[in-house]
Amino acid sequence: MTLQTVAEVAPAIPQELIDSARRYADNSRAANTLRAYRSDWKQFAAWADEQGLPAMPAAPQTVTAYITALADQGLAAGTIGRRLIAIGQAHAAQGLQFDPRHPLIAATMKGIRRTLGAAQAPKEALLTEDVRAMVLALPEGLLGLRDRALLLLGFAGALRRSELVGLDVEDLGFEQAGVVLTLRRSKTDQDGQGQVIAVPYGRYETTCPVLAVKTWLDASGITAGPVFRAVDRHGNIAAARLSDRAVANIVKRAAAAAGLDPADYAGHSLRSGMATAAARAGASERSIMNQTRHRSVAMVRRYIQRGQMFADNAAGQLGL
Repeated sequence: MTLQTVAEVAPAIPQELIDSARRYADNSRAANTLRAYRSDWKQFAAWADEQGLPAMPAAPQTVTAYITALADQGLAAGTIGRRLIAIGQAHAAQGLQFDPRHPLIAATMKGIRRTLGAAQAPKEALLTEDVRAMVLALPEGLLGLRDRALLLLGFAGALRRSELVGLDVEDLGFEQAGVVLTLRRSKTDQDGQGQVIAVPYGRYETTCPVLAVKTWLDASGITAGPVFRAVDRHGNIAAARLSDRAVANIVKRAAAAAGLDPADYAGHSLRSGMATAAARAGASERSIMNQTRHRSVAMVRRYIQRGQMFADNAAGQLGL
């Protein structure tokens, strides 16, 4: 019986007693556990805000999408399970119902446990030097041109996998300073109005995202419809767009060709990498958020913290 149920059955119980009961319930758990739950809840709330979805009460579909995203990022099944507990605890504290055994959530968690098994390390962010090495290691021909355009545009634009493969030629506006992208298939665009971002010309011809896209379109003869499509070994280009899973495969294949461990990277590594690399280069929090289109400052600050770990680091002053 939840505390809210108690209050409904016996409305004469003073509110201060109900509040005290909640405090006693909190004190029944170890302090470290409570801190972990609070941190887990904040991360879920930030993710939900970024997606434009309510965190409380959380719909089963929202929670399922969240734990799927965590699994795709490489979090261990045990960590994801703890996140579910934290979501439930936060709801209970507010007297709201949340059932982690909902068929949709339970089935997804079962699949995650079977797929992930033991704990996995989170996927690494790709930094500028990594992307440069990957691009230089690509094969010649149409396949290499496509992958070069996809990697550089995805990185510079901080694009989600779905946004990258969702681009049509009609969404590209080439201008003197670069290319303007209209994202019509963005997770955070709940009203379907589209989001617009700019990708400027790069400093170097071999790694310029704008030139890479132009070169791919010219070589492939694509003038309308999906920008990124499958290319077979004979150089034939499909009419349909790539799937978002194909982005992860392209990233892993290019990482391996550059001598990186493909297991460390995924499609999201392009997006997280842009934020991390920009922070390391001194870009402001605001400018990074403008490109990544994060609604939550907390999400962006994780990347900034990673990118600035060695900036003004106290250990560097030790004289070792």
